[in-house]
Amino acid sequence: MRPLASYGCLAASMSIVGAYVALTKPLVAVFPLFLLAWLRFGIGGLAMLRWLRKPAGEPQLTMRVRGLIFLESFLGNFLFTIFMISGVKLTGAAAAGVILAFIPAVVALMSRIFLKEAISLRVWGAVICGVAGIGLLSLGGSVPADDAGASSLPHAWLGNMLLFGAVCCEASYAVIGKKLTAVLSPKRISAVINLWGFVLTMPAGIYAAWRFEFSSVEAGIWLLLIAYALAASMWTVWLWMTGLRGVPASQAGVFTVMLPVTAAAVGVLVLGEVLSGLQWLAFVFALAGLILATVPSASIQAKA
Repeated sequence: MRPLASYGCLAASMSIVGAYVALTKPLVAVFPLFLLAWLRFGIGGLAMLRWLRKPAGEPQLTMRVRGLIFLESFLGNFLFTIFMISGVKLTGAAAAGVILAFIPAVVALMSRIFLKEAISLRVWGAVICGVAGIGLLSLGGSVPADDAGASSLPHAWLGNMLLFGAVCCEASYAVIGKKLTAVLSPKRISAVINLWGFVLTMPAGIYAAWRFEFSSVEAGIWLLLIAYALAASMWTVWLWMTGLRGVPASQAGVFTVMLPVTAAAVGVLVLGEVLSGLQWLAFVFALAGLILATVPSASIQAKA
C-alpha cells in the first residue's frame, strides 16, 4: 500500500473518532456507560458478520496471535473507554485534553521498545508538535466551572492516573495493531476485536439493559447510536488497521493528534463553540506535525 494512501486512512480514522466523540454527548446522556458500549459492539458485530469468516489463505492462528487479539480489544476498546470516562469525571475535561496530548509520544516510545522501530528525528519533531498543539488546544479556551476547580478535587490525582492509563491503552492499541496486520486482514481484525468487546461488556451490559426503559429513547437517538456504533466499531478500526500496514507504528501514532483536533473543529463548525487564539495556534502545530511525519525527505525523494 502506498504511504500516501496509508496516511489518508490513518488521518480519516482518527478524524472520525474525534467527530463521533464530539457528537455522542446525547448518547451518554441517555444510555448508561456499559449499556452504550454493549449496544455499540452488538450493532457493529451485526454489520461485520461476514468479516468474521476466516479467509481461505489465512494461516492457523497461534496462541500468541490469539492473545494479541484479546489484548487489542481489552486495552483499546474496553479499558480505554472505562479509563477515559471515569478519569474525566474525577479531574475534568481540560486536564483530560492535556494528558491525551501525550498519546503520540507514548506510541513512539512503545514502538521503540516492543517493535524495535527506529524513530527518526522528523517523527520525534512531529510528536513534539502534536504534544504542543494539543496542549494549547486544551488550555487555550475557557474552562468550565466544573473544570476550574478540578485540581482541588480530593480524587483529582486518581482521575489523572486513569487518564494516563487511557493514553497507554490507546498507544498499546496502535502498537499491537501493527503486529496483527502482519498476519490478519484489517477486516478480520476489526470483526474479531469487536466480538471480544461485545463479550467483555456483556455482563454489565445485560444488567444495565434489564433496568433500562428502552421505550423512552427517541428515534433520533437510535439513529445516532447506529451511526456511532458503525463508526466506532467498524469504520475507524478498519481504516486504522489498513493504514498501519503501510507505515511504522511510531509514525502512525502522530496521526492521533487528529482525534482532539477534529473534536474541537466539530465543536466550532457544528456545535457553535468558539476557539481562542491559542487554540487556533494549536491547529498550526498539529498541521506542522503531520507535515513532518508524512512529507518525504529530500534524501528519500532522491533515492526514489
